[in-house]
Amino acid sequence: MNCWLFKTEPGCFSFDDLKNRPDMTEHWDGVRNFQARNFLRDTIRSGDRVLFYHSSIPEPAVVGIAEVVRGGYPDFTALDPDGEHFDPRASVSEPIWYMVDVRYAEPLPRQVTLEQIKNNPLLADMPLVKRSRLSIQPVTPEEWQIILALGGIESR
Repeated sequence: MNCWLFKTEPGCFSFDDLKNRPDMTEHWDGVRNFQARNFLRDTIRSGDRVLFYHSSIPEPAVVGIAEVVRGGYPDFTALDPDGEHFDPRASVSEPIWYMVDVRYAEPLPRQVTLEQIKNNPLLADMPLVKRSRLSIQPVTPEEWQIILALGGIESR
């Protein structure tokens, strides 16, 4: 089981949006970066844990926990010419882009802000701290536990 941080802009898709989906589950589509795509396609599996991170807001923060319930499969939004994630290079036989399905697990009792993460020396090696713009980032088990503790959840 791996741990991840998934970034999203809450104005586009928030943690509450995930909670309000049928079965509190939604596909994570629209990723258009090859490194993040490779994580989705090759590494992320059902059962992996996700830190749900709200970005592009005045105080970016980890707000909750989700779980991957379906591993990587072709992102069908790339095939929709009327959709915002359309990619004319993608096809059914050569999909290019991938997505996973995630399920809402629980909110953090306290949001863990980017500032808190940056100010914690034990989290200094996180891609998030190193100004990575990737929307999908690996998180070590140690980083996972530290963030959960900062958010008010004891070891899991």
